[in-house]
Amino acid sequence: MKKALLTLALAASSLAAIAQPTPAAAPAPAAASPTPAGYAELLGATIQDVMHTGDAAQLQALAAKLERAATVAPADWLPRYYQAYALLINVFQSKENGDAKDATLDRAETALAQARQLKGDESELLTLQAYIYQARLGISPMLRSMKYARLVTELVAQAKALNPANPRPYLVGANNVYFTPSMFGGGAEPAKPLYEEAKAKFAAFQPASALAPSWGQGQVLGRLQQYELAATAASK
Repeated sequence: MKKALLTLALAASSLAAIAQPTPAAAPAPAAASPTPAGYAELLGATIQDVMHTGDAAQLQALAAKLERAATVAPADWLPRYYQAYALLINVFQSKENGDAKDATLDRAETALAQARQLKGDESELLTLQAYIYQARLGISPMLRSMKYARLVTELVAQAKALNPANPRPYLVGANNVYFTPSMFGGGAEPAKPLYEEAKAKFAAFQPASALAPSWGQGQVLGRLQQYELAATAASK
């Protein structure tokens, strides 16, 4: 009798084990969201709009458009980079007061920090940060020159070290010298060879892609043309 009860108990135990539900397989990780069709074309068109306008209000609108693009492609650093760039150029074109410009530059730095978190091109990011510092300096040159001129110099040196072929840090460095008072070793003449060096860098530079940063050459050529016009006027 005991043997029969033991056999029944073992059988019941086996059936209970078989009846246990099989653990569900862990869900497969969600695939990364694909970049929407036409994203590159739309981003490229927006970048071109940024590069070809000097209207402060339009630059603000384009910065907002680039911020939306960043939500569509959250792994791409370029929308945040160009958002920061659009806000920076807005400050150069804006007629707002210094506090408003600083607030816009705060937004530019926030976007730039997000681009750095996405592991964007560090030489380009450092250069744009240096350019933002130049804009802050321009808001109040007398009060800010000691701090921001030094920061610009440091970041330009770092950007050049990371990528000596990148022409943009050479442009920003030349600007830094150009707008430094002559009593501190700056001015137009010391800056001229730096602009010429930047020109040569731009002539040899090949962007990494169609959407990669490529701004600055027009500014260099425009500055060198000013030197030529000044020399022509002086010779008359």
